[in-house]
Amino acid sequence: MSGTLEVRVLGAHDAVPAEAGGADRLELVGTPADAGLSPEPREVAAVRARTNIHLRPVVRLREGYSTDGGELVRLRGLVAAYLDAGADGLVLGFLNGLGEVDAEVIGALLEGYTCPWTFSRAFDTVLDTDLAWAAVRRLPGVDGVRTAGSARTLAHGLDDLVRRARQDPEVARLVVADGDLSPDQVPWLARAGVRQFHVADQVRPGGSRKAYVDEALVRSWRRLVDTEVSHARAH
Repeated sequence: MSGTLEVRVLGAHDAVPAEAGGADRLELVGTPADAGLSPEPREVAAVRARTNIHLRPVVRLREGYSTDGGELVRLRGLVAAYLDAGADGLVLGFLNGLGEVDAEVIGALLEGYTCPWTFSRAFDTVLDTDLAWAAVRRLPGVDGVRTAGSARTLAHGLDDLVRRARQDPEVARLVVADGDLSPDQVPWLARAGVRQFHVADQVRPGGSRKAYVDEALVRSWRRLVDTEVSHARAH
């Protein structure tokens, strides 16, 4: 198994070059503001119509990582609409008032659905990371945790993330390295057993969100991930 390269996209105009450049998976957001909010179901359908790549829209309607009963109904409606529109999985993450993984809300949101999903960077805002890792492992269907090892960026959390991944293969399996991932961090993460990598503005010319995803930039990340993961496996 080679590494998984996930690219954040804002629509079909980004998804097509991301797939052409060799991305394995797309995270679709409606707006990148506030760490990413939900797209419209019609945008999911548009991306599905133009690509075959694994597609995961974000399920999040407002700033912050908590929700309530009224919004939960709307969120469940989005989950149904996304899957009907051709999504392969989801990206979501909710915390309770104690800053813990809200397993009850997540369970209620996903009840009746069996799709794979990624825990969002809500994970990096928990109060106790050890408890959060233990809680996430018990959630059905989760196959990735987007994390920088820090509430800030990988520049601040890399050492802790690498340490955790080296100590626990299940953590390494779940980590989706995120948080302004830079090329020089990929070898360290790959050697620690991390196999999932997320990029966003890194694959836009000049790092500008006003620019479309660039196929050549995606391809350069594809080569980097494949090279470093292969090298890590060989050693």
